[in-house]
Amino acid sequence: MGMGKKELLEKIKETGSIKAAAIEMKISYRHAWEMIKKMNTISDAPLVIKNTGGSSGGGTIVTKEGEELIACYIKLNAAFEEFKEQICKTI
Repeated sequence: MGMGKKELLEKIKETGSIKAAAIEMKISYRHAWEMIKKMNTISDAPLVIKNTGGSSGGGTIVTKEGEELIACYIKLNAAFEEFKEQICKTI
């Protein structure tokens, strides 16, 4: 998981839409969907669930596992930045 996939999950969570998330990120819908498929395949549980249209209008949700992955990424990134700052002080 990198910054791009984290951002995609966050944008889907905000917008409820893969298409809207892709537009905000300035990537194609196809690229966004490929990223989601890779994440869902690697993960033990789906991170994103797409509901098809119809009378309810469809939409896409980030699952609890997806939200936990976002939080974990943020914590790990913060810890890495702190570590990097400490190392840079000793060089």
